[in-house]
Amino acid sequence: MASNAGPRRVAVVGAGMVGLSTAWFLQEHGADVTVYDKRDVAAGASWGNAGWLTPGLATPLPEPAVLSYGLRAVLSPSSPVYVPPTASLRLLRFLAGFARNSTAARWRRAMESLVPINGRALPSFDALVAGGVKAETREAESFVAAYRTAGERRFLLDEVEHIRAAGQALEYEVLDGDEARRIEPALSAEIGAAVLLRGQRFVEPGRFVHALADSVLDRGGKIQSGAAVTEIRDLAGGGVAVRTAGSEAERHDTAVIASGVWLGGLARRFGVRALVQAGRGYSFSVPMDRVPDGPVYFPAQRVACTPMGGRLRVAGMMEFRDPEAPLDPRRIEAIVAAARPLLRGADLDDRRDEWVGSRPCTRDGLPLIGATRSPNVFAAGGHGMWGITLGPATGSLLAEMIATGRRPAELAPFNPLR
Repeated sequence: MASNAGPRRVAVVGAGMVGLSTAWFLQEHGADVTVYDKRDVAAGASWGNAGWLTPGLATPLPEPAVLSYGLRAVLSPSSPVYVPPTASLRLLRFLAGFARNSTAARWRRAMESLVPINGRALPSFDALVAGGVKAETREAESFVAAYRTAGERRFLLDEVEHIRAAGQALEYEVLDGDEARRIEPALSAEIGAAVLLRGQRFVEPGRFVHALADSVLDRGGKIQSGAAVTEIRDLAGGGVAVRTAGSEAERHDTAVIASGVWLGGLARRFGVRALVQAGRGYSFSVPMDRVPDGPVYFPAQRVACTPMGGRLRVAGMMEFRDPEAPLDPRRIEAIVAAARPLLRGADLDDRRDEWVGSRPCTRDGLPLIGATRSPNVFAAGGHGMWGITLGPATGSLLAEMIATGRRPAELAPFNPLR
């Protein structure tokens, strides 16, 4: 680990992929880190997601297609994008801003902003594994995006060309239904068109994040579970005080707020005004006659499937709702209904690990990474669907910024004060 004149004692709020990656890379710069989490390691969105490491698909969530859903669609409990009819004023403000950013021009500018950090995604995972994190990333030798018709597929092919025009590398091959089934026999006869994506990877996210936490601990860091941070404040003599519920404040040189959908509650006093909204995703696992070799994606239904632990994890939904709301069984049933005709050999009635987690979404689709108004407090969050993919790259770049005082060029578009 390198030694430098950067802060020695750093508090990181949030024990998900983003927070723990930041802690790990800060240790590379010689920092003494303490990670606080209101629940536990990987207890939020880091646990039950699809586990894709797909920088080629890490695109802004606000996109022109969102505007085509219409009010009736997003109010339906079976819609892949759901807004409750009793939406709060705060949620309505978020959705209005989200809609304003769902234009082709704004999507293109946001995509161009993501390309540099996307390029750091897989190398940052490799740095973690090479540095002693006892987990693996798996090459997605088969990563199939499947459709009923070639007409449905047209949207993805157009999006891929826009992604590539923005400077993002993404290799693919166009397949018909029979070619797709030869590569992935789990696809049903209803699949008539597909795209084979190359150069992507996947992980079992809960296992990887726990291995990352173990590495932070092995290298001398501390992780305080069940420690809800209630306040961060600057100290007159330098540094910050971090207070948790029921405990005395602890002094640190620097604090990093990486608490997912709760980021705004702590960061607002430091000038971070961007709304961070929970975009809740659902998942479960099922047995298969033959578990796929790699991820299977049904973009028209917004259903993502990943082989994990001898079963298939099935994930989907974007539910704009209170992060503390209970799991809604109707969302699970909607994912089952969407996937059932498209998968062969899946027992969708033998579900385990039914889960809901909150992705932290911003109105412009770009994360919040960097300095706040306080020289001692930094933010790292708002990655939407890409917190797993971009977590290590975020941690590497932010740790460099904190340790050296210089902002890496990749972080320029993600100013938390924008």
